[in-house]
Amino acid sequence: MKVLHVIPAVAPRYGGPSQAVIQMCQALRSEEVEVLIATTDADGSGRLPVEIEKTVVYEGVPIIFFPRQLSEAFKYSHFLARWLNKNVADFDIVHIHAVFSHSSLAAACACETKKVPYIVRPLGSLDPWSLSQKRFAKKILFRMGVNQMLEGASSIHYTTAAEKQLAEDALGINSGVVIPLGVNQELLRGSGKNFRELFPKLANSPYVLLLSRVHHKKNIESLLEVFSAVIKEGGQKEWKLVIAGNGERDYIEKLKQLAFEKCGDNVIFAGWLDGTRKAAALRGAELIVLPSFQENFGLSVVEALACCVPVLISTQVNLSDEIQAAGAGWVVNLQADSLQRGLMEALQDTGERRARGAAGERLVRSRYTWPAVAKQLKELYGSLSLGQVQ
Repeated sequence: MKVLHVIPAVAPRYGGPSQAVIQMCQALRSEEVEVLIATTDADGSGRLPVEIEKTVVYEGVPIIFFPRQLSEAFKYSHFLARWLNKNVADFDIVHIHAVFSHSSLAAACACETKKVPYIVRPLGSLDPWSLSQKRFAKKILFRMGVNQMLEGASSIHYTTAAEKQLAEDALGINSGVVIPLGVNQELLRGSGKNFRELFPKLANSPYVLLLSRVHHKKNIESLLEVFSAVIKEGGQKEWKLVIAGNGERDYIEKLKQLAFEKCGDNVIFAGWLDGTRKAAALRGAELIVLPSFQENFGLSVVEALACCVPVLISTQVNLSDEIQAAGAGWVVNLQADSLQRGLMEALQDTGERRARGAAGERLVRSRYTWPAVAKQLKELYGSLSLGQVQ
């Protein structure tokens, strides 16, 4: 079986979606599914240093890159669209990742022309909160082809039941299937010792970790306000907050200024972490936080649980029901007082953190491993290639 994955970009700066598609394809190859990723060389204002219009091995996966020509948001590439039109018929299934991007619309159009079944993974972009952001531009894109793309999809791939419910209620669509993402457990073996060596300011202090793309939807400003209250009013002065990830430079500088004003030296901006540094940061943390306004999955949450580290997340993280049911962390609403109570409770009780972290690891082993996810995807691909209705 040959499956083409199409995504706007895979540079690390784009966070979980880029990371997930590569790990997904690695797992599918282990299931003897022949995969190829088609994408652009976009990397923020720059470009990835990769060969163009030639299949290369990138992060252990065959990928063909095309130049992004216009718009960092839309990532327009005439070269990618032209290649799709010529080559999409060589594949049994096309798996499209993202909705409001040129690569997604171009792939759907090519599939419809060549009668190739395709799946759309919306990455949370069909959630009501996401649809409310840049509303006018998205209305135009719906008219330009998003409606047709969703209607023509053989299936829509959601990663949580909550994501599926929210999208279907908002848009009146169906044909969705829920298959989660997995966690690369090999990456997460080891200790957190080396991370402290990289950041001497941590010394022996316990720390809370936010590991994510630094973006306004992560609700970091509110987290900083709450963390300030906890360390000053709650007497938890020994605790540090580590914010690990990249984002727009001006936004990060504003956050750094706010962090210094509110928390002094108790907040550390670690920048982008990957590989062993990321694993060490996760292993060394006492708690992972993700108080987002919207999160269709939250890969760092599952990675933390794989390391026996409990999580504190908002109800808007679509994994929250699963986390709550498993007793794997604390789930709070977006109000500052709820976040503050949850954070204070988590920091005060070492035994409860250990218990909830252990519950989280059990949850990951039962549901969120890449081999299990790959098997589900392979079954989905097989049913669609045979024309079975989802």
